[in-house]
Amino acid sequence: MTHHPTPVDLGPQARVVARLAEGVRDEQLAGATPCPGYAVRNLLGHLLHLSTAFRDAGRRAFGPTTDTAPDAAVPDVGPGWRKELPEVLDELADAWRDPAAWTGATRAGGIDMPGAVTGSVAVDELVIHGWDLARATGQAYDPDPAALRASYDFLAAAAADPARGEGSGIFGPVVPVPADAPLLDRALGLSGRDPRWTP
Repeated sequence: MTHHPTPVDLGPQARVVARLAEGVRDEQLAGATPCPGYAVRNLLGHLLHLSTAFRDAGRRAFGPTTDTAPDAAVPDVGPGWRKELPEVLDELADAWRDPAAWTGATRAGGIDMPGAVTGSVAVDELVIHGWDLARATGQAYDPDPAALRASYDFLAAAAADPARGEGSGIFGPVVPVPADAPLLDRALGLSGRDPRWTP
């Protein structure tokens, strides 16, 4: 992979996700999401877990949070998620504001990766799952432009990686999207999502 990501401030996109989570009503927690097999509560649990894992990866605080594969169990949220998620999103953004987080090697999801790649994965997760959450709960989605561009570049590089096979995205088979579609739609297609998905 010749893609060399530049550091991105995760703060603006983390705040977008926190606002979306705040807008989720309790009766929506059982609703469908674009993630197969995930209800809204599972998606929120995934966001909580990945934010914790990537926070600790940025801090190089290795342990169960960084060593557990994301598909080890279907995630869920506990009663305190409304307080926990925004706090962890803030801590995630803060960890990756340290330029050292983007250098050397680190680990997340049980996988050792260069810091710059790990940071890019974190940005991408916030952008794509932010859309998942907005779409699943009927909220408008306006991702941070710098995070969206970084997410698109990351997904495009991954989709072009010959090791993955033609047309294989990180989250599943690439969904064809017109070349003149908005950048978000093109990123979603590369992530294996149909931008027209509705619950």
